[in-house]
Amino acid sequence: MATKIPDAPKIGMVSLGCPKNLVDSERILTKLRSDGYQMSADYAGADVVLVNTCGFLDSAKEESLEAIGEAIAENGRVIVTGCMGDEAELIRAKFPQVLAVTGAHQYEQVVNAVHDASPPVPNAFVDLVPEGGLKLTPRHYSYLKISEGCNHRCSFCIIPSIRGDLVSRRIDAVLREAEKLVAAGTKELLVISQDTSAYGVDIRHEPRMWKGHEVRAHMTDLARELGQLRTAEGKTPWVRLHYVYPYPHVDQVIPLMAEGLLTPYLDIPFQHAAPPVLKAMKRPANDAKVLDRIRKWRAICPDIAIRSSFVVGFPGETEADFQYLLDWLDEAQLDRVGAFRFEPVEGAAANALPGAVPEEVKEERFQRIMEKTAAISAAKLEAKVGRTIPVIIDEVGDPDDEDGSIGATARSQADAPEIDGHVYLRDVGEGRRAGDIIDVIVEDADEHDLFGAPVENV
Repeated sequence: MATKIPDAPKIGMVSLGCPKNLVDSERILTKLRSDGYQMSADYAGADVVLVNTCGFLDSAKEESLEAIGEAIAENGRVIVTGCMGDEAELIRAKFPQVLAVTGAHQYEQVVNAVHDASPPVPNAFVDLVPEGGLKLTPRHYSYLKISEGCNHRCSFCIIPSIRGDLVSRRIDAVLREAEKLVAAGTKELLVISQDTSAYGVDIRHEPRMWKGHEVRAHMTDLARELGQLRTAEGKTPWVRLHYVYPYPHVDQVIPLMAEGLLTPYLDIPFQHAAPPVLKAMKRPANDAKVLDRIRKWRAICPDIAIRSSFVVGFPGETEADFQYLLDWLDEAQLDRVGAFRFEPVEGAAANALPGAVPEEVKEERFQRIMEKTAAISAAKLEAKVGRTIPVIIDEVGDPDDEDGSIGATARSQADAPEIDGHVYLRDVGEGRRAGDIIDVIVEDADEHDLFGAPVENV
């Protein structure tokens, strides 16, 4: 008589917030899959729904609470984890039927809560986890988290109170994960943390043996070793550095970009430029020396793309401070910029600062900075028309929908997924698929995106 394997419980997942949260969700699902759980793509098919929350801004908290409410309405059996886990009382007061609440990156507690709510099927007979773990991103790109927490105490931020101080991963563990991801088909690695430049500070840049030589837990060593990775085709994968504070040692990674070992892209959270605002934010000083360094970076690696984000309407920000920021942006000529209106976050020191900026002034400044940065972006993209550049394909169109001419959505080296622009391609031909890296000729541009075609089809 054949043994019937019981049906495995199914888990649904709603993942909100930043890429760091997404990595947490992937780790949780990988562990649950290894325990024999199946994944559900909808509420109806799930035995338990996990909601991985974001708590960085009040608007993000509202979105998280809405997601919890929706999961309860659609399914009823909900476990909450992530950054809002520190506000368990608030969550339970609003949703008393929630099965469990755990905090950020508390993987073991989340898994135990799932085990309690819906016990796993014993004695799994097959390997349920693919090499490299389960992913919530497309196969061709992956986030590589190198640390948790942050040692900064920026007055507008509550991340350290949620995720704690900096805790760096071992350098050999990070490199091993990167190697496995590339072996499994990843063509683009996105290095993330709360402060990538500070990687290894907490463990005194502890060295480990890797491939027969010693490497330190330090951003420069990490960048150099990631530049040695090769895909199955023998190509260098794209490697992007995110959340990079402009410490002096950042200068050392720019030559690696010029050599083609790292993607020429830096995500630096400047937040503002006016010294009085930076001081109130408790941010590192950001004066003309940074502009000098940006000029030197571009001299070494002309194609480097620099993205950043800025807060407008911070308490005490004067019109002169804001104009200083606009003038600084004219000098810096950053490639990609995101802007945010200041939003008080419960528990943030900035809430007690004097000089609250009226909402209508915040909005007016927001519109002005977006107009300024859009004009800079448009000019930079227009300058690329006629050039041949490499792109990575994210999605290939259906020829049935496009009169036989197959289009594709791709990204250049200046475009990180989800946050930057796209390169829209025509006539990519048959046989192309997501993850292909090809050379294209840029034919047109607008404020944020490029348009072009593969070199062989022009």
